[in-house]
Parts: sequence; C-alpha cells; structure tokens
Amino acid sequence: MFKLVFFALFLAYAHGCGKPAYLPNTSRVVGGEDAKPHSWPWQISLQYNRNGAWSHTCGGTLIDASWVLTAAHCISSSRTYRVVLGKQNLEEEEAGSVAVAVEKLIVHEKWNSFLIVNDIALLKLAEPVEFSDTIQPSCLPAADTLLAQDYPCYVTGWGRLWTNGPISNALQQGLLPIVDHQTCSQRDWWGSSVRTTMVCAGGDGVISGCNGDSGGPLNCQSANTWEVHGIVSFGSGLGCNTAKKPTVFTRVSAYNSWITEKMNQN
Repeated sequence: MFKLVFFALFLAYAHGCGKPAYLPNTSRVVGGEDAKPHSWPWQISLQYNRNGAWSHTCGGTLIDASWVLTAAHCISSSRTYRVVLGKQNLEEEEAGSVAVAVEKLIVHEKWNSFLIVNDIALLKLAEPVEFSDTIQPSCLPAADTLLAQDYPCYVTGWGRLWTNGPISNALQQGLLPIVDHQTCSQRDWWGSSVRTTMVCAGGDGVISGCNGDSGGPLNCQSANTWEVHGIVSFGSGLGCNTAKKPTVFTRVSAYNSWITEKMNQN
C-alpha cells in the first residue's frame, strides 16, 4: 500500500511543473527580500569543490528530474560540480535538501564569452531527484514567447545583497518587471549589446540580479503555473542596481529546441 501511495504521489509531481507547494510572496516589494521558504522549489545552488569544501558559485533551475538549466558562463571544465536542491539557507542543515553530483556539462556550442551570446548550459545530474514539496521542476515557456513591457517577474538567488556586498545565506527574491527589446536596446540603455535571444528585466536602479545570482531563473507566472523565462546572464559593470541597465537574461523561449535536442541526445 505504501509503495502504491508513493508511486501515485511521484506521478502527481512528475506530471506537473511550476506549481510550488508553498506559494511565493508576490507582493510588489521594492527591493529584494528573503524568499518564503521553499516557495521556489526549482531553484538550485550550483557548487564547486575548492580544497575539499563546496562553495556556491551560481544559481540554476530544475526543469526535469535529471536536468538543470544554468548559464554557460557559470561552467568551467576544470571544476567538479554538484547541485544542491531543496535549500532555503545555504549555511544551515535543512530537512529534505539533497546534494547531487553532476554527470555531464553541456554548454551551448555557440557560447561566446566576449559577446556574451548563447549564455546557456544544461547539467545532467548523476541520478534523478525525487520530487517533493521542496524539490519540484519549473515549467519552460512556449517556444518564442515574448513577454510584454512591465510584465511582473521575479529573480531569485543567493547572490550579493548589494554591489561588492556579502553573498546572501538565505534565498532572495526580487520583483523585476520585463523591459521590452525596443526599450532595452536603446542607446542609453544596453544598446546593441542586447540581442533578440535575450530578455531584460528591472532597470529602475532599485533592484537587480547581482554576483552569485548568475545562472538562476527569471520566474514569470502564466495562468496558474510558473515558467523560467530567463537565465541570469549579465548586468552593469557600474554596480548591481543601475538605472537604465536592467539585468539581462538569456531568453529561454529562444532555446526550446536546443534544450529538447540536448536532453534527448543525452
């Protein structure tokens, strides 16, 4: 009987995505705040081994029991990585959290670190994770989806709390409204640095992604599910909260076919 109940629960999780058991606080807070624990259950901490200890380096998004989406610039072939799931505070022991080795690193073959284009990578986990209230996948948006100006989305991560500030131990969230390509590509915004395969969000000079948030998701709600519309890619060299320099994300909906192809091949 127990096995049947467990299997039924597993199927329930396996056939859904983007529906957290603990609903996030989506009040329109100006500035970042601690996320409600486990309300972004697809958020992962990508960690690398340094002298026998594990250190957080980037965020990422669980999109399948065996697959995580992150940024290409987060990946170095010389490092050993693990993915930590089900976490709220990186410095505390938490029930239900797991650490899984990374079996395969798949960086986009046209990733260009100079132009910062095709900044996307997939991580195949050494073993599939079991979905639970604290570990669930995000949905992918439909191919070629473009969100309207000011569409409310949320960036999440353990990045720096301010420019040159400390890394946050507790998962942070921040409201980042979408900035459309026409606006973001204006000369006094990001100009030609922003391609159509990217999406901008924020730019009000109050809140943005920051160092350590790289690779993490831009979470946008569609109907009653959450989708990962962006992967934190780059921001202003002048600081983490600079007016007219919104955080720039790899636009996930431009890479649906690439994601599907790599997952099927591996």
